[in-house]
Amino acid sequence: MKLGFIGLGRMGSNIVLNLKDHKIPVIAYNRSPEPAKEIKKKGVEVAFSIPAFVKKLPAQKIIWIMVTAGKPVDMVIKELLPYLKKNDVVIDGGNSFYKDSIRRHKKLTKKKIHFIDIGTSGGLSGARHGASLTIGGDKKIFRKIESICKAVSAKNGYVYVGSAGAGHFVKMVHNGIEYAWLQSLGEGFELLAKGPYKNLNLRKIANVWKNGSIIQSKMAGWAEDAFKKDPKLSKIEGIVGGGDTGQWALKTANEFHSGFDTLKLSLKLRKSTRKKPTFAGKVVAALRNEFGGHEVVKK
Repeated sequence: MKLGFIGLGRMGSNIVLNLKDHKIPVIAYNRSPEPAKEIKKKGVEVAFSIPAFVKKLPAQKIIWIMVTAGKPVDMVIKELLPYLKKNDVVIDGGNSFYKDSIRRHKKLTKKKIHFIDIGTSGGLSGARHGASLTIGGDKKIFRKIESICKAVSAKNGYVYVGSAGAGHFVKMVHNGIEYAWLQSLGEGFELLAKGPYKNLNLRKIANVWKNGSIIQSKMAGWAEDAFKKDPKLSKIEGIVGGGDTGQWALKTANEFHSGFDTLKLSLKLRKSTRKKPTFAGKVVAALRNEFGGHEVVKK
């Protein structure tokens, strides 16, 4: 099964290398040629234009898209459409809004092209060594690509969750929880840093929390990594970027009259750091950099 893959950003390039490790043949393409040139050096077959890309694929195509949510996904699909035919499969593995995925599924179904939405979690390390996948779309098409999902995911790390959009809906809620969790960790470490016991070793505290505590988690591990690099996070500003998927989750919670107050507060506090940086903001920014490679504002 030869897979087409479009989008060689931080997550995409790691997934492609993960696929390569699992002996799944990949043809990779990126709009700007530099990432394609880099991954070619690692033994991945690449193409430098859409016509050349599709020409390298089998008659029945399976194409995984991993680009920025919104218009870029629609632009890629629009560019691919002249080369797609009945029963080809398009996978969106990015952080798309679930209603956009429903719309894309309907549009492609009219052309007898299949569309699968995959919410991909686990950060850069997960993409490279075993991601967590929530998959939406037609179940019979999921079965067709299940071997790919199993290959790139962690053990027991993928699940079919329902019809079109369901994979991205579940990932959106996941990200909303992530925002609140990050904020809670940030505020906890801020209290440790400002409390009565001076010079606490935050790295060692994060280390013990990741080993057997009730809040044991990858987050605690990434916190340890961040404090190992910069024990007081003195090299970065307490400013937190991002926010789109969290806003989607909050909007959807309001639409369905479902409380998500911790997310609402975390979004408000994240936004406030852009005017008034905080130590909690440093922790959140550092963690986002650790797991996702998101940029930090350096001092």
